[in-house]
Amino acid sequence: MEDKPLRRGWTTGACATAAARAAYAALMTGDFPACVEIALPGGQRPSFALALHETGEGFARAGVVKDAGDDPDVTHGALVIATVRRAAAGVSFRAGPGVGTVTRPGLPLPVGEPAINPAPRAMIRANLPQGADVEVEISIPNGETIAQRTLNGRLGIIGGLSILGTTGIVVPFSCSAWIHSIHRGIDVARAEGLRHVAGATGSTSEAAVRKLHGLPEIALIDMGDFVGGMLKYLRAHPVPDVTVAGGVAKMAKLGQGLLDLHSRRGEVDLGWLSRLAPEGLREAIAQANTAKHAFDLADAAGFDLGAPVAEAAWETAARALGAGAQRLEIALFDRDGALKATTGLRHVSPR
Repeated sequence: MEDKPLRRGWTTGACATAAARAAYAALMTGDFPACVEIALPGGQRPSFALALHETGEGFARAGVVKDAGDDPDVTHGALVIATVRRAAAGVSFRAGPGVGTVTRPGLPLPVGEPAINPAPRAMIRANLPQGADVEVEISIPNGETIAQRTLNGRLGIIGGLSILGTTGIVVPFSCSAWIHSIHRGIDVARAEGLRHVAGATGSTSEAAVRKLHGLPEIALIDMGDFVGGMLKYLRAHPVPDVTVAGGVAKMAKLGQGLLDLHSRRGEVDLGWLSRLAPEGLREAIAQANTAKHAFDLADAAGFDLGAPVAEAAWETAARALGAGAQRLEIALFDRDGALKATTGLRHVSPR
């Protein structure tokens, strides 16, 4: 039986655009459409039902419930509300309750601006009549609480969620939103003048590498499995010192040459691990149940398996980062956050 195709959804930017278009129509005519159609940058024309609509003195307000399809998006089911008021000239934007404000440099918006990204702003403007003179306020009830499950606080977006989306469409289980967060995290660190950033595969390694180097929170990049995405961005947007931190299994996969460390991209090759060990230990490691089991066997035999794994991971990461003025380090931690191995920060030489 074939798997059912995953259903696509709509970004917060698309929902905000639909709500703003409906509210604008009501502000001008007094009537809300039964459903509102918008034009997306790729030419698609989806329609949205309104979950909320009201008018008052000098304003009209409409709301659309975000449907993220089959993507595990924290904003799935959120009510995205646009309140439209007449303004002196052009279309301006305001953060309502539940939408954040930019407080740090390095993001696509200046400090003090509502966290409504440039692409959604352009989408909203494109779906209003040319020459419209209005203020568009976007709000998301409970958005400040939902934002605690995102990277907004670390990026300096305070008070709620960001309005995101370039195409208007959410592709299920895509890595685009995570990669976007990685890039913005690096941008913020660079704008703050930081000289050392650390990408970690998870919360344990992140806490451990922060303690190891005494790093501030904004130096920590939540790269997850996307080490390649982080390093390739750092290649073009350099920071002097870069640490890649993770558990033994993830770093073993990096050592094998994988730059996407998700399980769907490949498992730890125990045969490869065994070849890093002395002759008398190789068979046991090749027959291990997991990477952790392999490391436990090595520890029991008095062999430091972490050191060659870290070196191999450094070689893979160095190829992605490229030669330049940057220094690179690989740091391996166990499940309790104890340091298993580190290469130290070393310059990547031309190859």
